[in-house]
Amino acid sequence: MDTAGGGWTVIQRRQDGSVPFNRTWEEYKQGFGNKNGEYWLGNENIHLLTILKNHRLRIDLEDWVGNKRYALYSVFRVSAEADGYRLHISGYSGNVGNAMVRNNGHRFSTVDRDNDVDSSRHCSQRYGQAGWWFGHCGYSHLNGRYFGNCGSFCSYRQGVMWAYWRGYSYSLKSVSMKIRP
Repeated sequence: MDTAGGGWTVIQRRQDGSVPFNRTWEEYKQGFGNKNGEYWLGNENIHLLTILKNHRLRIDLEDWVGNKRYALYSVFRVSAEADGYRLHISGYSGNVGNAMVRNNGHRFSTVDRDNDVDSSRHCSQRYGQAGWWFGHCGYSHLNGRYFGNCGSFCSYRQGVMWAYWRGYSYSLKSVSMKIRP
């Protein structure tokens, strides 16, 4: 929480695969995991935190050889459940590429609730069975399966993925998403 000046609230963390992220809509709504380890804060909580004022989002990523990168977005908001927890994100800066660019404006999908723009693809079922804002299955999926160190030979689009940095077949070692006003 003290990254880049502090004051961050961590809303997602992946670090060791100890918590499965292939969860239902209701589980993503309420949140799951352990705040001292891997977890998802919950879409309802994220919505309530971001609806009253503008928040920034910082995503920190690490690969299996210790390289670290980040993405910072000056605008981050998640709409209400009635709108499918739609993502509003813009204002990218950082050193990892804007892999969230195609997620903006899309509703959250889970394995049991397909809200993808192209409903024939059902990205959650096809790519990791975890919840995410899929824009045509996109360039990022930070809630994908935690594979461990499989290099660039992980299952295509199945892992903890940031395609603009390590590609579609590389599953990252750790990621965290944090917000602050």
